[in-house]
Amino acid sequence: MLKNIILNIFRATRFHLLINKVNDIENIQSCNRGVINNGATFYSEAKVNNLANNQSKIVLGSNTHVRGELGVFNYGGQINIGENVYVGEQTKIMSGESIVIGNNVLISHNVNIADSSAHEIDYLDRAHAHLKMLKYGHPKEKGSVQTSPIVIEDNVWINFNSIILKGVHIGRGSIVAAGSVVTKDVPAFSLVAGVPAKVIKSLIKKADD
Repeated sequence: MLKNIILNIFRATRFHLLINKVNDIENIQSCNRGVINNGATFYSEAKVNNLANNQSKIVLGSNTHVRGELGVFNYGGQINIGENVYVGEQTKIMSGESIVIGNNVLISHNVNIADSSAHEIDYLDRAHAHLKMLKYGHPKEKGSVQTSPIVIEDNVWINFNSIILKGVHIGRGSIVAAGSVVTKDVPAFSLVAGVPAKVIKSLIKKADD
């Protein structure tokens, strides 16, 4: 009796693991269908929301590893990610205009990068647009939603729980400390921290260091 129970549990566990593996494979295939992949790797927890239904709107470089979510809106958006980039779990990169990420960039978990305000500023416009979206789906026209491109240069490290808002340019070699909200440009080789993020120190090594 006990042997049969153990065998049944073992079979059920194996079946459950098999189903999970199949689901993981299907999810990774779905991610790859939504992008132009030049040698990047998606993991089972990754997501791609290409609302424009155009692969060329999301382009990934070689040896880039994605565990988070990439998305472009119906009305616009472009995500270009370079080589040797890491995108951590639960990180969301959402574009309504343009997000360019260079090479060798490390993006930790739970980071949000958005080049769009996502909704209208005027409350009447926002209410009307919300009702329209519920009825007709995601809009194909930007309307009064504000967007501004984001550029993250090579060798940047963005720590967990950080937020990068629209219009920001982060210079190469910089570090964004955990929990920071970046609202303004970051000079190259700078450490920024806080809400809003401010330059804490320069990361440029002196000749006598």
